[in-house]
Amino acid sequence: MWEKIEHDLLILGTGLAGLRAALEVARVSEGKLDIGLVSKLQLMRAHSVCAEGGTAAVLRPEEGDSLELHAWDTVKGSDFLADQDVVHLFCEKSPAEILHLDHWGIPWSRRPDGRIDQRAFGGHSFDRTVYAQDKTGFFEMQTLYDTLLKHGNSKRYDEWFATSIIVEDGQFKGITAIEMRTGKFYLLCAKALIIATGGAGTLYGFTTYSQTVSGDGLAMAYRAGIMLEDMEFIQFHPTGLVPSGILMTEACRGEGGYLRNNKGDRFMEEYAPSKMELAPRDLVSRSMITELEAGRGVPGSGGLDYLHLDLTHLGADKINTRLPLIREVALNFAGVEPITEPIPVRPVAHYSMGGIETDINGKTKIDGIWAAGEAACVSLHGANRLGSNSTAECLVWGTITGKKSVEYITDVKTMSVASKELVQKEYDRIYAGFLERKGDENLYTIRTELRSTMDRNVGVFRTREELQEALDTILALKERFKKAPVKDKTRVYNTDLTTALEVENLLDIAEAAVKGGLTREESRGGHARRDFPTRDDDKWLKHTIAKYTPGGAELGYSDVTINSWKPVERKY
Repeated sequence: MWEKIEHDLLILGTGLAGLRAALEVARVSEGKLDIGLVSKLQLMRAHSVCAEGGTAAVLRPEEGDSLELHAWDTVKGSDFLADQDVVHLFCEKSPAEILHLDHWGIPWSRRPDGRIDQRAFGGHSFDRTVYAQDKTGFFEMQTLYDTLLKHGNSKRYDEWFATSIIVEDGQFKGITAIEMRTGKFYLLCAKALIIATGGAGTLYGFTTYSQTVSGDGLAMAYRAGIMLEDMEFIQFHPTGLVPSGILMTEACRGEGGYLRNNKGDRFMEEYAPSKMELAPRDLVSRSMITELEAGRGVPGSGGLDYLHLDLTHLGADKINTRLPLIREVALNFAGVEPITEPIPVRPVAHYSMGGIETDINGKTKIDGIWAAGEAACVSLHGANRLGSNSTAECLVWGTITGKKSVEYITDVKTMSVASKELVQKEYDRIYAGFLERKGDENLYTIRTELRSTMDRNVGVFRTREELQEALDTILALKERFKKAPVKDKTRVYNTDLTTALEVENLLDIAEAAVKGGLTREESRGGHARRDFPTRDDDKWLKHTIAKYTPGGAELGYSDVTINSWKPVERKY
């Protein structure tokens, strides 16, 4: 039926946050703790490899940057919804992570004098984004992976699909997972768990995310009794390649690229004259949609009208040196030569500011469970994330959660194991439930309808009517999902089954996100309501907390930590 495996620590997800956590556990424990690395992918296939532009850190105080300035940029960029104690901790810790990677051998791009180079990014008032060409995430992942190979205290469970996180009496007891290669079902036990599974960007059809990013960790934590925080705040990156949605990194604009409408005008002068193309992402995305709605875009297929990202004035040398991946992707996926032609772009779903509710150290309210990276909401990003703060967040809280989990495991003398009844219940849910389900609905149709609903109704701009329509559709899709059978009845590499599990996860997360957005009657950061166009600090300077119940998401609220700057009008 099912088998049991034991480790000291389980890390669910092997992207930047997960690998950095594993390295910190190996370092702090001096290799004494046994780590299980669980991922539904091959290790270097995590979506973190798709991060392009860079990682933010203060490295040049002698040139005018400071931790205080980085913190202010982040708080202002968050539209004052970030917890300010978290922001200060982040800014303090991120420079060391750059140096760790440097010592481990990452090929950072360099200045002519050999010092680590930094580039401009939106919303930052100093050029503090460290980068490795436009393949930063890939090189960071490769460096962490290479370094982890030097430690012998971890075991990889590649292509193991986790189905549940088991919690009993407020205590972590294990995770259940399917080994895809064999179809066998397992209980993986440990004293502690770090969730590092990333966001939920495939809620949308037009997205920068890999199709594997389906919010699994968020949904499993949610159903296990851990709250989700601020899920209505979803970031749209200004420059998704049309028609694929592939990310055209903010580094394009950081290196001097322009955004132009169909008249050839640099329209950002009308919306953010001091920052232009390097205003925060929420502002630039809203500006682009406004231009498109005013008819100043270029007609595109499938309703994807677009604007132009113009790099032609940068010259071939700069593009080939600083943005080689962008040129390659534009050529291969849009047939556009960026050296001589503008790139077709429009805002695209890109990042989840919200996630699993944690404290400042990434600890959830369940003993033995931490979360790090995009899966977590510590809350660093508030209502809008600044570009290049995300990879830094993965590194910083990978380190913090790794260290804290070692302290916790050292104090726990015996491992608590999940009851056989709960494991059997989950086994039956998968094999007697999903595999034996009857009905005439189609999993893939439901997934397509969910994504088109989110694209249409929960985009850069929102209204009560659109959000209510989205919520009604999601609730109807959840009912239809119960009648969507898994047609492949085999167990080995049953991607039909894992798709069903992913769709279930996306539907639960979508409900929480849309309910949060429908209830929040203001515009703040990535949540822009046409019917409530201003920020309302008196009523809505608070975090949205979603609790899972069998009847759907229940919403509550918590205070924002403000210890340095009170909210002011946000201008750029």
